[in-house]
Amino acid sequence: MRIEILGAESLGVRSLCCVVEIEDRKVVIDPGVALGLRRHGLLPHPVQVAASERVRRTIGKALENATDVVISHYHGDHHPMVDANPYQLSADSVAESLIYPRLWAKGTGALSLNQIHRAQALARKLNRRLPVAEGTSDGALSFSPAVPHGERGRSGGSVMMTRIEEGKEVFVHASDIQMLDDEAIEMILMWRPNVVLASGPPIHLPGVTLKKQESALRRTLQLAREVDTLILDHHLMRSKEGERWLDHVSSLTGHKLVCAADFMRRHRSLLEAERVLWYRKLPVPKGWHEAYARGEVDAEVAFTQR
Repeated sequence: MRIEILGAESLGVRSLCCVVEIEDRKVVIDPGVALGLRRHGLLPHPVQVAASERVRRTIGKALENATDVVISHYHGDHHPMVDANPYQLSADSVAESLIYPRLWAKGTGALSLNQIHRAQALARKLNRRLPVAEGTSDGALSFSPAVPHGERGRSGGSVMMTRIEEGKEVFVHASDIQMLDDEAIEMILMWRPNVVLASGPPIHLPGVTLKKQESALRRTLQLAREVDTLILDHHLMRSKEGERWLDHVSSLTGHKLVCAADFMRRHRSLLEAERVLWYRKLPVPKGWHEAYARGEVDAEVAFTQR
């Protein structure tokens, strides 16, 4: 089994996209990218926009020969967007690559109207049904029933988790569970994985109280005890507080807990958490974002080579 994480906050973008290759299948999970439109009152810095371009190209390339594509839910950082903003992966750019792979999708039950509309729009764009995969299996692939997107009972809706098995290796993509629900953790443990990729808790948000952080810590330690590698990223790595939380908890697990960049043996690049810093380091000309949206400037050339 070969696992490659293509996008995540520690890799510079909002995403939890990965590719898992086994003997006869290449599975792309959650092919989507987004950038936080406003953090600290600032639009994405061009350095992060350049990172988004690179991740979008990498996902597009992975989709070209994928046998299976999984969509865990319909937030804009988890699937190609029909009405993509300039920083997201557009459905137009990958529609041709999505004609042939098997599609495995979260159903629209327990989703917001926005997510339902996105699912319907994507199906129309692809001229394909998005088969509901929750609770089903197909050979090496299994899919969970709906589990909460973060805390149970809140407005985030639900997500679908994916299990992939080859020989004695089991990988679980747990999507945006955020370590905030016991039932999701119990389901993962029943699957007996070696490697788990999931969103960690968004501890920078005021709603994630100290009590909730302690519960997330308990669940993280519980899961880490039973797996070889636990990869937490996404919501957790949108802040430097989250990075410090990860490093502290990792020390309690014998360093079985890592972020996506660590797992991929790449330098951590928390560009959203560092947005203010980047604006100070490389000031952005007035009107740059509008020019970028019109296709008049190149983020990679203009800023990454400075």
